[in-house]
Amino acid sequence: MREYIKGSYRKSFFQNGTGYHIGLFRVSETNIPELNNYVGKTITFTGYFHELNEDDTYIFYGKKVIHEKYGEQFQVESYERCRPEEKDSIIEFLTSGLFKGIGQKKAQAIVEVLGKDTLKIILENPDNLILIPGITKKNIEELHNKLKDYEASYETIIYLGDLGFTTKDAMLVYNFYKGKTKEIIATDIYKVLELNDLTFKKIDYIALNMDIPKNAYIRIKASIIYIMNEISNTYGHSYYYEEELFQLLPSVLKVEVTQEEFTEALNALLKDMQIIKVSEKYYLKEMYESEKLITRRFKLLSHEEDYKEKKLLETIKEIESFHDIKYNDDQLEAIKKSYLKHFLIITGGPGTGKTTIMKAIVELFRIMYKLSYEDLLKKVALLAPTGRAAKRMSETTNLKASTIHRFLKWQKDTNKFQVNEYNKSKAEFVIIDEASMIDTYLMANLLKGLSVNCKIIMVGDDHQLPSVGPGQVLHDLISSNMLEVVELKKLYRQGQDSNIITLAYQIRNGFIDRSIFNTQEDLTFINCKTHDIISNITEIASTYKDLSYKNFQILCPMYKGLNGIDAINNEVQKLYNKKTNSKKEIALSEYTFKEDDKVIQLTNMPDDNVYNGDIGLIENITTHPKKEIEINFDGTYVKYTPSNFNNFRLAYAISIHKSQGSEFDVVILPLVKSYGKMLYRKLVYTAITRAKKKLYLIGDLDALDIAIQNNNSDIRRTTIKDMLNECIKIPN
Repeated sequence: MREYIKGSYRKSFFQNGTGYHIGLFRVSETNIPELNNYVGKTITFTGYFHELNEDDTYIFYGKKVIHEKYGEQFQVESYERCRPEEKDSIIEFLTSGLFKGIGQKKAQAIVEVLGKDTLKIILENPDNLILIPGITKKNIEELHNKLKDYEASYETIIYLGDLGFTTKDAMLVYNFYKGKTKEIIATDIYKVLELNDLTFKKIDYIALNMDIPKNAYIRIKASIIYIMNEISNTYGHSYYYEEELFQLLPSVLKVEVTQEEFTEALNALLKDMQIIKVSEKYYLKEMYESEKLITRRFKLLSHEEDYKEKKLLETIKEIESFHDIKYNDDQLEAIKKSYLKHFLIITGGPGTGKTTIMKAIVELFRIMYKLSYEDLLKKVALLAPTGRAAKRMSETTNLKASTIHRFLKWQKDTNKFQVNEYNKSKAEFVIIDEASMIDTYLMANLLKGLSVNCKIIMVGDDHQLPSVGPGQVLHDLISSNMLEVVELKKLYRQGQDSNIITLAYQIRNGFIDRSIFNTQEDLTFINCKTHDIISNITEIASTYKDLSYKNFQILCPMYKGLNGIDAINNEVQKLYNKKTNSKKEIALSEYTFKEDDKVIQLTNMPDDNVYNGDIGLIENITTHPKKEIEINFDGTYVKYTPSNFNNFRLAYAISIHKSQGSEFDVVILPLVKSYGKMLYRKLVYTAITRAKKKLYLIGDLDALDIAIQNNNSDIRRTTIKDMLNECIKIPN
């Protein structure tokens, strides 16, 4: 039997546009023994609802949970509204304010005549109300229409639930389509995919259960859109060809379709402008519009007249003198152009001082515009794609930096940005670090949230891994040769004789001189067989046990396998954080977490100020009366309960992708042929450039050679470069 609580809604502390509520519910009945003490009292509830009224009785189905901040709650998975049955309840309902013109006197008169079936009679035969003294024709229309709407909305939610929609998804669909919901579902259920929170697989499953044919026209159309999204997310492409879409279709539909059926569906999508065709290329509309927006904005900024140069060199010399630093010619050019230009890209490999000159750029802006530090913070935004990169940026400039998601006020529940084209930021100057990590959609959303005249500087190394999401924005902007770019070439970090830096540049250029290894302290290669990788890692790691977790990191290309991240983590955990009676622990399916374990955050949790890629230490573990893990992310403390334990994992070893935007004094990088397709140039280059002082490569140098020669994994089909090189008319 499903667990439930029955009673009445009291109030909501929080609710948003998706129907999500946090509130109080007075319990009159429950079948959950541990909630018996709430009968006659209120309990906090959470869940998705179409409408909640204080005068109704509800049954909430769900479970009791423990929230890390707010304690015991009831998490509602679905609910029923109970029709009033007793005469007093019906009178209370009719006088609730839902029905205009019906007060206590009229409500009593109605119930006195119609009895306990009052609501049913009003719905089925409202003319019976004519006989009741004091009830006008307007009252009858109001009662019937409101009650009909009220019942219809509730019945629609139940209908969607019966089809297989969760309450949350049913709410999402009903709130968008209202009275047309059933018609939409019956005509083309795949239309609901225009609501971004619903996935193709979920809707397709429901559709097939509704006996929609596998080769249905509406299903073919939806499958084409799904395939285009999947290609984007898997390979990073922004456009696709007709033939590849047709070839992939049977694997999604699980049935063969004719060329005619495919072409008909494709043409319909073009007509509806869900996809855009340019030459032989097919784009999702959002992708095409995003690439076009990026191209037009940066071209527009690049065509703006330069700012005046008054006292520019004098001011830069003052900054040099104050900070006791001498900028080289490339750095001087970057600093000067950061003031003169409306848009600028600063690029360069590791150790060229990209981060260092950002401080000078901000200081120059402050001095030239005679700003106080308070005004500077209002006008300048320092942004990065990850929390760790933002933190490094802040430490370098001594100014507040933010992730792009936080700056745009991303809402996790709705996956929307509150700073957007309708609510723009007031920032006048934006500097974006680690720009190679920014995908096309995120860049477009950032530009929507910035004023058209906002000055923008992008800083990054386009030889590193491209963004996880689709596109290769920084690479396309640089390779177009249409925009202002300053490349920093002179090496500063670690000195010009650093073998780590030398190796990085060799890899970047597609070759390797094996004599570079084991000649200086900073770069060590240990040759060993595949089954000896982990024992060598633990031996080296044992010498760095006293080094801060922030300064030592093992990087690995993949999670599974003999020498994957999971296997390495299990072994290094035994070395770094041995089991003791004094340390509390929690055993989960993959790991046993202990106090003092090093962990990495896997998702963005903006409300807790912790982001994907942040690394911290487990501070406290509670196992009774409730399970709870508290993690310290460099001074930001976050509590987790079993419902979100999967938001983090051990981090003695982490993926190379997760390390982007971070630097560590000491890095260990295993390299074996069994890593297969994960051996490619940009991945290894990115890993090596994470090491500041010491790098250990462990395994097989032939695996490194394979990676260096494999540049194919980096090829993404995008058109920002082509758009920039075409003669695009810039709007006035």
